[in-house]
Formats: sequence, structure tokens, C-alpha cells
Amino acid sequence: MLDPLFLKYAAIYEAHGFLLLMIGGTSRDYLLGIPYADYDFVTDATPDQEKAFLPEAQYQFAKFGSIKVMEGKTEIDITTFRQEGPYLDHRHPSSITFTRDPKLDYVRRDFTINALYITSKGEVLDYCGGQKDLKAGLIRFIGDPATRIEEDPLRILRAERFAKKLGFSIEAKSKAAIEKLRPLLSTLNPEKVKMELLKEPK
Repeated sequence: MLDPLFLKYAAIYEAHGFLLLMIGGTSRDYLLGIPYADYDFVTDATPDQEKAFLPEAQYQFAKFGSIKVMEGKTEIDITTFRQEGPYLDHRHPSSITFTRDPKLDYVRRDFTINALYITSKGEVLDYCGGQKDLKAGLIRFIGDPATRIEEDPLRILRAERFAKKLGFSIEAKSKAAIEKLRPLLSTLNPEKVKMELLKEPK
């Protein structure tokens, strides 16, 4: 049974001619059958288009393709499919281009298990072997691990957090890149590192 909140918003988007898919930790944890509190959805609608049917949403980060909808006390993050330019500061892409194709969106994501798109019909769109890694209990970077870490060294801590939380192993090439590039953590804003560490499972 798909999440009722997801189905509610998927119906709204579909009524206006757009797609809405579950993604990230939401789809990962749903497929693992474990509880989740974060709601991450993606769409081919742009924020300007969403304003026509979701005027109550928060559009503070609309230029990045991200909006937030409150359903009671539950926050729902909805992001437009996008492509990203090179990361020049170890944290943010130099440019963002909206797209209508999830096949172009997935390559910017961090791990294969976080790039599983679920449709309102329950179909899983998997472009990088995420379901296989989910079954094998593996954390694997999408594409070249070193490149993904150099883009955003915080992904080192995310990989280790997910491995600990889920009881997964980090895939060999990903683990080697993490150990080699761990010094890049010193380039990050200490507050960002602290916030990520606070998410660590106890």
C-alpha cells in the first residue's frame, strides 16, 4: 500500500498534467518496509507551474526547484527534476537546469539506494541498480565515488550514517574513496558537519 500522503499529492499533480514521484529516503525506507518521517517527492513541474495549484506552498528556495508543503505538522519537500553544473565550492552546483526527465535527474544524486523513483502506480524506476544494492545491503555512490565526494565531502558522513542506520556495508570502491578523501571534511562549514553528525543513529 503506497503512502496516502503521496497518493494525495500525486493525484493533485496528475490532475494538472504533471508527474509526482517518491524519491530519496522516502522511497528507500518504503521499499525496506521501515518507518520514515521525511517526505521527499520529485516532479516535472517547475515552481512557477506549481504556484497555480499549490499557492499555499513555501517558495523560499524556488530558484533551486525546491518547494515545501505543510500537511498538518508534516513537512513535504517537492523538488523539480534537475541537472546540475560542476561543483566549484565542495558544496553547491555552479548551475541548475530544470528537466522533465528523471533519467537526467538521477545522476546528480548521491547513492544508488537513494535514487529509486516510485510512481503513483507503485512502479519503481531504477536507473542505477539501486534495488539490487538495497537487497544486497550496500551503500554505493552513483558514478565515480571520488567525483561525488569531491562535489560534496558531506557525502562521506552521509554514507557512514546510512550504513550504520540500515546495517548496510559500504561498497569497496566507495569505501576506498571515502578513506582517501576524508581530509576534505576539513573544508566544510563546521556547523554543517555538526548537523550531519547529530543525525547519527544512537
